[in-house]
Amino acid sequence: MNLSQDSNMIPTGTVTFLFTDIEGSTKLWEAQPEAMQAALARHDALLRDAIETHNGYVFKTIGDAFCAAFTTARQAVCAAARIQEQLTSLQTTELPLNVRIALHTGVAEVRDRDYFGPPLNRVARLLAIGHGGQVLLSEATQGLARHDLPLHFALRDLRIHHLRDLGSPEHVFQLLHPDLREDFPRLRSLDALPNNLPHQLTSFVERKTEMAEARSLLDRSRLLTLTGAGGTGKTRLSVQLAAEVLDDYPDGVWIVELAPLVDAELVTQTVAETLGVRKGAGRELAEVLREKRLLILLDNCEHLLTSVANLVEILMRACPHVRVLATSREALGVAGEQAYRVPCLSLPGAEDQPYEILREFEAIRLFLERGLLADPHFQMTASTAPSIVRICRRLDGIPLAIELAAARLGALPVEKLAERLEHSFRILTGGSRRALPQHRTLQALIGWSYDLLTDAEKVLLRRLAVFSGGWTVETAEVVGRGGIIEEEEVLNLLLR
Repeated sequence: MNLSQDSNMIPTGTVTFLFTDIEGSTKLWEAQPEAMQAALARHDALLRDAIETHNGYVFKTIGDAFCAAFTTARQAVCAAARIQEQLTSLQTTELPLNVRIALHTGVAEVRDRDYFGPPLNRVARLLAIGHGGQVLLSEATQGLARHDLPLHFALRDLRIHHLRDLGSPEHVFQLLHPDLREDFPRLRSLDALPNNLPHQLTSFVERKTEMAEARSLLDRSRLLTLTGAGGTGKTRLSVQLAAEVLDDYPDGVWIVELAPLVDAELVTQTVAETLGVRKGAGRELAEVLREKRLLILLDNCEHLLTSVANLVEILMRACPHVRVLATSREALGVAGEQAYRVPCLSLPGAEDQPYEILREFEAIRLFLERGLLADPHFQMTASTAPSIVRICRRLDGIPLAIELAAARLGALPVEKLAERLEHSFRILTGGSRRALPQHRTLQALIGWSYDLLTDAEKVLLRRLAVFSGGWTVETAEVVGRGGIIEEEEVLNLLLR
């Protein structure tokens, strides 16, 4: 990763971002590494020249991808067209490089010669649905550029598309010019690929480490279970991961909501109905899916573990191209399963962290974004930052708890909210009426988890509650044994 060094060139305020990448670059590196090395050097020089000629600022390069910023939308449009024109002229003599380009305009935070904020996520998502040789514009950029386009430039309305962040859709436009290719396949948006992934009403707070690790595990394993305590964001992470890998599954990505089920006998039937399969028995379902290439997302499996595990084992044995992504408080216990424990959101180490870097922490970003929904005037300042850090640390970075707390900002100043949370969690109520019952309050969340325990597990949990700050296995065995729990059972119960 490289960053430009001249901070005087950095556009600020309302900025138009230009992102690029090379379509199919991995395969080109594998097939023709020497030719690719030479072609990439020319590609880099060409892009940098086109961007800087039009007063753009290259603030980051990641592999073959360029990230640039412009003061005006017109400058960005001209640079994008110049890049595609020059790359087209090289196609007959050089290794073909199909570069896709996306433009989006917004206000982002500038720090250390780099940009941060939602506009960068938006332009990256827009880039992901394009094709090599294509230039895509968001509605925001189109609105600024359409009345200021150079001669012979035009815009084609590609209509509204849902991007991979599963949030609000984007009205997409394609840049047209006589020297640019015009015809491309349908955009790779959620609308173009078979899936039933739900569109989200709130933004996804980027969890880069978790996403990268989970995706790597899913690539290597046909069964990945995201585990963890309630409220850590397993469902949201799994849905976002499923959206990211849509291209890998020509027969679709399908989420099966298991939380509403109380009858374990209905698991297979529910999966079959979601996939549009009439046959409800496990082996019959497996026979229909035998040649399919699809991903099944089984959400909230913890109260139906045995039934889910039985079905998944049948599918894993009979359907070589089917992958399963599951979320559960604990692993399914199926052969070949890869479990990944979803951590809480990253937190600052202390309340006196430098104010400028607090947005780098996921818990802080989530609180700020959800806080704006409760109070449109809410913002983090030097005076409110310590209270925000106290709240996020008090809630251990648990996403659900942070969202419930942020919802209270419509009635309480952030300082008062922090003060109340120091003494009680009773204020963490009033979640979405559309949410699952166990996700509406922190008490309900813990109650749902407690009800899933066996009698022996409940007894052990109550006994371990005498400890403050944790315990060792040895002390747990001393305190936990007795009655229905033999000493040798304590370790197994702890592991469960």
